[in-house]
Amino acid sequence: MPPEDGEDLRKTMKLNFAAVLRNKIARRRGKGNCDQDEDEITTRDGTVDRFGRRALRHHTGTWRGAGFVLVQQVCANLAFFTISVNIVVYLTAILHEHTAAAVKNVSNWTGASWFAPLIAGFIADSYLGRYWTGLLSCIIYILGLVTLTVSVSLESLRPPQCELKDFTCKHVTVGQGALFYSGLYVMVMGAGGVQGTALPFGADQFDEEDEKEKKQKSSFFNWFYQATFVGSLIATTFLVYMEENVSWGLAFGIACGVMTLGTCAFVFGVPFYRYHRPGGNPLTRIFQVLVAAFWKRGLTSTSVANLYETDHMIGSVVEGSRKLRHSSKLPFLDKAAIITRSEKEDPNPQSPWRLCTVTQVEESKSVLCVIPIFCTSIMYGACYNQLSTLFVTQGTTMDRSLGGSFQIPAASLSVFEALSVISWTVTYDLLLMPLLRKRTGNPRGISTLKRMGIGLVLSILSMTLAAGVEIVRLRTVKRHGLEDDTLTPVPISVLWLIPQYFVMGASEIFTYVGQLEFFYDQAPDAMRGVGAGLSMLTNGLGSFLASLLVTIVNDITKRDGNPGWIADNLNRGRIDLFFWLLVVLSTVNLLAFIVCAYRYEYSVKEPLSNKLPSAAEGHTLTVGNDRAEGEDSKQSTSVQTGDAIGVDSNFLPTHTVP
Repeated sequence: MPPEDGEDLRKTMKLNFAAVLRNKIARRRGKGNCDQDEDEITTRDGTVDRFGRRALRHHTGTWRGAGFVLVQQVCANLAFFTISVNIVVYLTAILHEHTAAAVKNVSNWTGASWFAPLIAGFIADSYLGRYWTGLLSCIIYILGLVTLTVSVSLESLRPPQCELKDFTCKHVTVGQGALFYSGLYVMVMGAGGVQGTALPFGADQFDEEDEKEKKQKSSFFNWFYQATFVGSLIATTFLVYMEENVSWGLAFGIACGVMTLGTCAFVFGVPFYRYHRPGGNPLTRIFQVLVAAFWKRGLTSTSVANLYETDHMIGSVVEGSRKLRHSSKLPFLDKAAIITRSEKEDPNPQSPWRLCTVTQVEESKSVLCVIPIFCTSIMYGACYNQLSTLFVTQGTTMDRSLGGSFQIPAASLSVFEALSVISWTVTYDLLLMPLLRKRTGNPRGISTLKRMGIGLVLSILSMTLAAGVEIVRLRTVKRHGLEDDTLTPVPISVLWLIPQYFVMGASEIFTYVGQLEFFYDQAPDAMRGVGAGLSMLTNGLGSFLASLLVTIVNDITKRDGNPGWIADNLNRGRIDLFFWLLVVLSTVNLLAFIVCAYRYEYSVKEPLSNKLPSAAEGHTLTVGNDRAEGEDSKQSTSVQTGDAIGVDSNFLPTHTVP
């Protein structure tokens, strides 16, 4: 028997064995014949179970898997907000940093926390998968929290204490600051990794090719963000109060313990999860398309039929990803998929640097086309950054007494943001979304871009309210002659800040949740971790933008002996003008966003075929020497139609989750 015939027989036997095995499993579970009820039994979005088999719809995923991710999200964010919402107070009151320096340091740290998800998403999509990357991030997160707990607990690791707002206080030493900031940045790398994998991994639990699960997935994004603020609510009510009135070390230690419990919950969900296989380095695939399009820049194609794509029965050449439908955007890139006459006649494998599939081309288009939306979302991050910086410092100067001797910690004001997010999540998911579905016919109620636009308007309103409150506060300062008295609270209740917190919280439900869903949905299956990371990166760049604006504004306004808009003594500062600056910049950004959103064309994914071909239908398609995604450096790669459905014989025994 020739070797090639033996190879065909071996693969045919594997396909038949897979069919028998799946039918046997289906009969045991009361599903009848597997070939007849395949759509009802397994997912159609490329997800697998922990053994590498096509995930069974009724035994994995949906809320049974996503629930563990939500528990992890609550714990992770309780720990994160315990640190983040009061960090500016710790830097100024305990480490004795100047206000402007503390604001810049917090902005830079916050920015790093939003860069980490992109790195984690890239690693998850390319190499480790979302589960393993998420688990590794949890461990790094806990190590950072342990370091921070030690740093704030030992008196030798912080400067001597003195009266608040005493400008002669001794500042933190280099050694003390090094330990604290190292723990802070290790923690934020872990936290960012958790955020960058938890969202796409949780959303992977819902098959968007199933109408019921597609609606559940849209709700998941709302409840994912809800879980964020359940953790935030606990942190800002109990643990922040504990930091300022009991012990910083105890509060940080509790946060570390809670994160450990969240990691355990994440591991317990392993049997119920659906997994997407890592698809290889996406940057390689994008560069292949760009290079192939450049080489064929002189060619034109008048028909989509002339573009190269794998057989309809074969899944995408990108591991774990569905095919993408051809679109009219960025037509230059279509040249990468044009099949020349010599390529048709050449029996040898074609280089993926000269010929790409339509799916690879559309994958590159998806990444490039979201860049304008990405850029116009950064300004929102600069406004969001004020929640943990200027809103907090604004509150520290006001009357925080409530009911006699009780003092509201300034950082605890973010509880109103959390309450706003929680209430708006319930309202939007249970009331607004069903009504909008009936009116628009969109399973999401309204498109993700429209949702983001509404949130941008609300963020402008929040900055306007903040500027108005600051004007009232400064007038009160002047009326009572408190310009140089930094120890006496300004006789205006800190509750005046509630509206700006509440409106900013509402904006998050529209812009930030809509943004998460948009970048996840528009990213190819094998790049959804990167998509979630890009969404979160907008907040990181927004934080750096806020830091840059603070630096520029202070450099300009501190000339000629002026205290500047953002002064250590806010009673002499003019942060109201800084808020107005954000209003103007955000309005210009909103107009740019509207233009970009109007011109955007949504990507459409093709469902995987669940039909199991017979042995006679099995055939081989050669796709190149690098498998397009850069996984192997073999001379050629053959994709069997049988491998695109059912049990992948190469994947099954080797790539498993414990």
